[in-house]
Amino acid sequence: MTLSTSQSTNVVVVSNSSDNPFAIDVAYAMGQHEDIADIISMKQFMNSEFCPRFISDEADFDNIGRKLTGKSVVIVSTTSHVQTRQELAMANFVIARAAKENGAARVILVEPDLFYSAQDRGPSKDLGKTSFERDIKDIKKFDGQPFTAKLYAQMLKLSGVDTVMTIHNHSDSVQQIFSEVFDGDFHNLIPYEIYAHYLLNSNILSYGEEGEGLVLCAPDKGARDFVKQMYNTLGLNKAKFIMLDKERTAERKVEITLHKESEHTFEGLDGASIVLFDDMVRTGSTVVQSCQFLKQINPERMVFAVSHFYASNEGRERMAHPALGEILTLNTLPTILNRDEQGRLRKKIVVLKVEKWLAQELCKILGLPPQSEELNPYKIDMSSKNPRFKRKIWYSDELHDLNKHG
Repeated sequence: MTLSTSQSTNVVVVSNSSDNPFAIDVAYAMGQHEDIADIISMKQFMNSEFCPRFISDEADFDNIGRKLTGKSVVIVSTTSHVQTRQELAMANFVIARAAKENGAARVILVEPDLFYSAQDRGPSKDLGKTSFERDIKDIKKFDGQPFTAKLYAQMLKLSGVDTVMTIHNHSDSVQQIFSEVFDGDFHNLIPYEIYAHYLLNSNILSYGEEGEGLVLCAPDKGARDFVKQMYNTLGLNKAKFIMLDKERTAERKVEITLHKESEHTFEGLDGASIVLFDDMVRTGSTVVQSCQFLKQINPERMVFAVSHFYASNEGRERMAHPALGEILTLNTLPTILNRDEQGRLRKKIVVLKVEKWLAQELCKILGLPPQSEELNPYKIDMSSKNPRFKRKIWYSDELHDLNKHG
């Protein structure tokens, strides 16, 4: 997907790190072929203070402070192993302020895994809106802590950010706060179509033409709406929908049961293909326990689909458990593409690369019609260790070949 010359000159894509490959791919998909490092200098003073500079013609003294006049500046922000999220957040503030003070008409932050989303409420009922009634135990969990998600939203706004785009943010509180702070100009993209296209067109699952033998599973009530929408998007009317319940019995111990409000029971599900969906995974403990619980169905395939994969070393060790057959994830945390980062899980991980999808959504937000638009704008990355491996990178429109020869 490319943009016309007149469109691309009015959009400047940068990052909080000049060599961020995710940002470079988004920029390229937006029609920007100039290197980010040639657009913005990530200068740092001797005292370690960050001072970015949008690069201009050194001989031009007539347009000082006006280089970005009328332009939309897109800051693509992802995590890395080189800088902490705190450092990257501060860089976002300073780059946004630099853009606005040099004439930018609009600053858009694209942060696929929105920083500080776990700190989504504070030590009183009025600090964070939730879909459930906060009891004293929930409020106590945040005793002494700040409501950092709200602070981050406010600081982004103060620094000059006008629009925020993220992917599959799980927190009702964060969504409400960002919508309020940015006057509705907050975009929480949910990858229903991407997941559905891959599940329907690849050989990751086995099921009948109308979804016979396919089970979609929500790990808890909080994931029900997302998984229900996935069910509707797949359009397989004979697929089943089940919901689990998890009760935390100790600091790191969870008991898994079938939720009393589950649409279907386990009856007649023997030998099914199961997809367990969630927005994020950290320790992997609940995921593995859920898969072990689902083993009583004796599934043919067990797939875990998760948008944000930032599991610890301990978590990756847990998810190597044989109860979990394959992991389908996005590259919202680009380090997941690193084979060392995947560790032993590389034999069961498939990563859907979403830079083109984000670029298309950015075009819509900016009111820029792309010259060409892909219906399924993602790429597939898998390790040669994966049993379904044919080659490393697949485009979405090639999935019929993968399925045919799988």
